[in-house]
Amino acid sequence: MSNNLNMKEFSSTAVITENGVFPSTISVNTINTKCKENDVEENGYDPFQNRKLEHPNSDVRSFANLLKSSLGSGILAMPAAFKNAGSIIGIFGTIILGYICTHCVYLLVKTSQDVSRVTKVPSLGYAETVEAVFATGPRCVRKISTASRIFIDWAMALTILGACAVYVILLVDSVQQIVDFYYVDNSINKTMYCLMFLVPILVFTQIKNLKYIAPFSGFANILLVLTFLICLYYICDEFPDFDSKPKSVDVGRLPLFIGTVIFAMEGIGVVLPVENTMAKPQHFLGCPGVLNITMSIVVLLYMIMGILGYLKYGEDAAGSITLNLPTKEIPALMAKAFITLAIFFTYILQFYVPMEIVWRNVKPRVTQKYHNYAQAIMRAVFAILTVAAAATLPRLEQVIGLEGAFFYSFLGLIAPSLIDLIFRWERGLGKFNYVIYKDLFLIIFGLFVLVTGVTQSVREIIRTA
Repeated sequence: MSNNLNMKEFSSTAVITENGVFPSTISVNTINTKCKENDVEENGYDPFQNRKLEHPNSDVRSFANLLKSSLGSGILAMPAAFKNAGSIIGIFGTIILGYICTHCVYLLVKTSQDVSRVTKVPSLGYAETVEAVFATGPRCVRKISTASRIFIDWAMALTILGACAVYVILLVDSVQQIVDFYYVDNSINKTMYCLMFLVPILVFTQIKNLKYIAPFSGFANILLVLTFLICLYYICDEFPDFDSKPKSVDVGRLPLFIGTVIFAMEGIGVVLPVENTMAKPQHFLGCPGVLNITMSIVVLLYMIMGILGYLKYGEDAAGSITLNLPTKEIPALMAKAFITLAIFFTYILQFYVPMEIVWRNVKPRVTQKYHNYAQAIMRAVFAILTVAAAATLPRLEQVIGLEGAFFYSFLGLIAPSLIDLIFRWERGLGKFNYVIYKDLFLIIFGLFVLVTGVTQSVREIIRTA
């Protein structure tokens, strides 16, 4: 949930993560105009030199922004991922998936930079990059460029709303665990907890001004760090031997592992806003580069948390490691309270993003005088849908796997590989056309994760319902 319970990006407006707000990129109309000029032939335009940033970020600050965006509460789900892989397979699987995710991020950023040169646009967001690639690609795909942008826009919105539903499940599980411990004979079920959370969610999601929402991000980050440290304290207490847990498990459970890791690690939507606001964006890619350094640290930390948590709790590892902590002890109780508050604030912040996407598509169809009423109704409806989804789906780790397999496999694996292939189709596919084989492998792998991950997650959901 770094993404996970991490964030994500949307075009032609502001971009928010759990950790901050990133400025908007160029408008869609500008892209369409530029793509039509001179049949968008290659030119010597340098987008980096034409970016006019009031407050550009240094390499260090960009590294910090990307690291914070990738290290969300999803790291707490890694032990649950490892129980679907085993210790050895989990370690090597995390490294391999980390490399694949990093390469797909590289493809997205590199393609965005290259298509910016073609369209003579300083910077592009995710959806805008997809539109520009289709608009400047082979003629057979140019006519669907606008449709591709709209599709990515809505895919991003649905992805974040799905993550919001995961947040609600974690909120409910954390509070229910505390209440059930201190009030054993209570008759409050999961649906009732969801209804309780619905009231504050409906109130806070009506906040439309970003400046009233963003400050919660810093507080949520502090709570997440404290929670992480408390979890490490309990994990390392009376630590078991490495050989105490299986090194591998049934191969049929691997799709759940892959989906959870991708969900936890994938922050595909925030990389372009970070790159777009750099003082020296040419330092984002390459070796070492901001991207490679950040993702190396992310993979290492996720792997450590996954293996340590799995060795400690094994098959009992919950969707968030905080749910495994002993409720009767004060530090553990503090961790559960911290994660509850952090996730609630994160929900409010993340919810802003899909609402901006949806409103941008709905606004032209609503009369000016009804804009406020329409926004209020829209926000309430989607908030209710996320809570309803949380009330319907049973277990946190299964929903995380489903979200990762269904949404992040497409946005994080398939789409970046596809746009790289389309952009380079008429511009050179490398020696022996290796780009075709590499990108097709990534697309097929993404489809495999999507199909098998969703299938296995649905089976598990039905089995435990």
